[in-house]
Amino acid sequence: MTVIKQVADFVGRWFAVLVLAGALVGLALPSQAAQITPHVSLLLGVIMFGMGLSMRPADFRIVARHPGAVLLGVLAQYTIMPLLGWGIAHAFGLPPLLVVGMILVGASPGGTSSNVIVYLARGDVALSVAMTSISTLLAPFITPLLVLALAGSTLDVSAGDMFLSILQVVLLPVVGGLLLRTFAGRLVAGILPVLPLVSVLGIVLVVTGVVGANADAVMTTGLLLGLAVIAHNTLGLALGYLVGLAGRLPETGRRALSVEVGMQNSGLAASLATAHFEPLAALPGALFSVWHNLSGAAVATFWARRPPATEGDREETPAP
Repeated sequence: MTVIKQVADFVGRWFAVLVLAGALVGLALPSQAAQITPHVSLLLGVIMFGMGLSMRPADFRIVARHPGAVLLGVLAQYTIMPLLGWGIAHAFGLPPLLVVGMILVGASPGGTSSNVIVYLARGDVALSVAMTSISTLLAPFITPLLVLALAGSTLDVSAGDMFLSILQVVLLPVVGGLLLRTFAGRLVAGILPVLPLVSVLGIVLVVTGVVGANADAVMTTGLLLGLAVIAHNTLGLALGYLVGLAGRLPETGRRALSVEVGMQNSGLAASLATAHFEPLAALPGALFSVWHNLSGAAVATFWARRPPATEGDREETPAP
C-alpha cells in the first residue's frame, strides 16, 4: 500500500503533465487510443464514485451556514460558463459539433480537481467543496436544460436521454460513494490515499481516447479550438473572481469562485458528447481537460505566493 500511495502522490503532483502526455499519446497512436472511447462513460462513473468516496456529510454544512455564498457560486458556475461557451464558439466560427462541445463544457458542473487547486491557492476550501458537490448533484437537471436551450437550434438535443446519462454516470456513483463513506468509513479510509491515482488515470484515459478518435480534427482545427478553449477557461477564471468581488466575499472566497467557475468537469462533457453526438463534439472537453489543469496549476502557484489578507477566512466564507 505504501508503494501505491507514493505512486498516487506522484500522479497527483504531476496531474497536468500526465493529462498532456495522454493527449500526445492519442495523437501519436490514434487508432489504438480511439478504442478507449466506448468506455468513456464507465471511466467517468469510476471517477465520480471516487469523488463520492472523498465526500462527507460535513462537507455540506457550509450550505446551511452560508447559503448565500454557495448560491452565488453555483449560479455563477451555471450562467457564466455556458454563455461563454456558446458565445466564444460562435465568435470563433466553430462548426456545429464543436459549438455543442463548447456548450457541454460550459454546462457541466465543477471540475473534480478544483478543490485541490483551491487548497493550493489558499482559497476557501469549504466553499469550493460545497460548490463542486452542489453543482454535481444539480447537473442531471440543469446541464440537459442548458444544452437544450443553447444548442437545441444547432443540433438535435434529447434532454431526457442526457438526464439519464448524467444520472447513471455522475449522480448515482457520487451518491453511492458518499453513502459508502458514511456507513463504512473504516473500510473506505484505507483506500482514500489511492483515489487520486484512480481519478488521474481515468481522466488521462478519457483524454487519450477522445484525442485519438479526433486526431485528424486536432491537426486541422486544433489551433483554433485550442484558442477558444483557452479563452473559455481564462474568462471563466477572471469573471468568477469578479463575481466574488461584486458579492463582497473575502479574498479566499473570491479565489474559490474563480477556480470553481473556470474549471469544469470536462470528462463529463466528453462523455455526454460521445454518448449523444459524434466523437468530434467530445474534442472541446478533452482539450479543456488538458488546458484547465495546466492553467489551474499556474493559478495555484501564483496565489500560493500571495497570502490572503485574512488567513482566518480561509476555511469559512460569510454569505454575501
